Amino acid sequence: MNRDVVMLLKELSALASPLNDQQIGQLQLAASELSSQQLAWVSGYFWGVSQTSGAAQPISQAAEAVSSEPAGKLSIIYASQTGNAKGVAEALKTEASASGISVELFDASDYKGKNLAKETHVIIVASTNGEGEAPDNAIELHEYLQSKKAPKLDNLKYAVIGLGDSSYEFFCQTGKDFDAYLSKKGATPFIERIDLDVDYEAPAAEWRKQALEKVKETLSTGDDYKNGQVVQLPVGQAAHSHSQYSKQNPYTATLLASQKITGRDSGKDVRHIEIDLEDSGLTYQPGDALGVWFENNSELAAAILKQVGLTGEEQVDVDGESISLQKALIEKYEITSANPQQVAKFSELSGSKKLEKLAQDKDKLRHYAGNTQVIDLLSEKKTKLTAEQLVGLLRRLTPRLYSIASSQSEVDEEVHLTVAVVEYQQGDETRFGGASSFLSHRLEEGDEVKIFIEHNNNFKLPQDDNAPVIMIGPGTGIAPFRSFVQERDNRDAEGKNWLFFGDRTFTQDFLYQVEWQKYLKSGVVNQLDVAFSRDQQEKVYVQHRILEHSAQVWQWLQDGAYIYVCGDATRMAKDVHDALITIVEQQGKKNREEAEQFVNDLRKAKRYQRDVY
Repeated sequence: MNRDVVMLLKELSALASPLNDQQIGQLQLAASELSSQQLAWVSGYFWGVSQTSGAAQPISQAAEAVSSEPAGKLSIIYASQTGNAKGVAEALKTEASASGISVELFDASDYKGKNLAKETHVIIVASTNGEGEAPDNAIELHEYLQSKKAPKLDNLKYAVIGLGDSSYEFFCQTGKDFDAYLSKKGATPFIERIDLDVDYEAPAAEWRKQALEKVKETLSTGDDYKNGQVVQLPVGQAAHSHSQYSKQNPYTATLLASQKITGRDSGKDVRHIEIDLEDSGLTYQPGDALGVWFENNSELAAAILKQVGLTGEEQVDVDGESISLQKALIEKYEITSANPQQVAKFSELSGSKKLEKLAQDKDKLRHYAGNTQVIDLLSEKKTKLTAEQLVGLLRRLTPRLYSIASSQSEVDEEVHLTVAVVEYQQGDETRFGGASSFLSHRLEEGDEVKIFIEHNNNFKLPQDDNAPVIMIGPGTGIAPFRSFVQERDNRDAEGKNWLFFGDRTFTQDFLYQVEWQKYLKSGVVNQLDVAFSRDQQEKVYVQHRILEHSAQVWQWLQDGAYIYVCGDATRMAKDVHDALITIVEQQGKKNREEAEQFVNDLRKAKRYQRDVY
């Protein structure tokens, strides 16, 4: 490229030029010794000089003038709740660096919105939390871009990749929001936004490739000038220290125990699971999740094959490998839970009038898909399918994430889970969840299970061991709080701990009852309030107990308490959220809008954290 520049300068010397032959000769000599990035910087330097008095400035002054323009780099911002968006963003950063693009990675909570005006290229990787809400780490940035404070972004080129679950009404809403907000401020997308479902990895990889190609087309240089030298721009904050094991490369661990912890007459089967991590090097913190890869039930796979008229010996291509259809159904595809797209596709393949009508009503479609398994969908109308048609209906198998129910300071090289077995009757047959039945019924002690740690920086104990903590976890939402209390106990934390727990009945469903009584007696847990919904005529839930203690909850908040909620997102988390707003409204003497802002400010300050699903 330098040789081309020299030739161009020679050609220019033959044209009318404000430079004399000696000056052009000096430029030719200098150009032959500079890299393409240095040449790009020099062009900016001389442009900066031309905008001043015309006299050459000291290099340091010119560099300062040039650096006041938007930096030529790519900034990647991730809005992530459970870690998927973070993982995609980290892969994007790695690929950008390998392509020679100067890149910086940001957690959305660490990114100042006003800095968008200084950027040239930004990619936002955004997951969606709950019912269309921004993840906790992105609340502030999400709100800022909607405010009057947000600057005009006419010089910004951007892209958005959204991650979500199409089973939810507000699919990829946060990604859609960021796309709309940036566009409204004048920014220009350099590639169309993509909204990805739970099996996002392959399309995400293809989108990343296309996006980086677009960046390279429009990004003139990835370097900046500093102290008279061309230097690489600083990279983003240090990532969490990861082990060699990940979602793509799970650790093969051993099941130590699977013990039922609900009573004999309980309507639920909840298991305490213990997994051996010895010699794995895996570490985790309270609030993290364990990813579990599982195999589907071979009997269920056989039933699906029979339903659509296939043997299972047919060969299908999965990730460039030809394997039997039966093996694919057991190891590669989701064959338990149905999803809305699947219902719509099968309505077309089968010609079912019932399914066709369902597909036209989004609310009914989501409800049906959320309460139906694949085998029951296929049973709606007897339809013969080819192997390709069957796998075309199915999502790829994805690992299940479970809140970790242990502190490593307590259990050392083990990890514990609290798993509710999905089990219900469908006519004369019993339907089971894929991962929960794998862990509880199909694995024996000593069997292998593939796992990885999913770090969750949005659900963490306060660094200050003196801070009070309020934990609200009905049902299996109790899991991370077992971890929290073990950790606080081992750290000899002085901060008070208050636990709200709820379930159906005291005698059958009080998960880890003996442990909580021990912690209460020793003073590690200062207060324990329970709500067993079926132990009296009128249903009582955790939000009712919270409201009963409104004055005390408010006082704890005034004392700097952190509030944590874990469990069902559809109803429980919403009801608890409303209860907290009511407490602030009544006890804090605020109107509804002020109370909502107060609770929102708690979330921004990470004093109100949720792990809901």
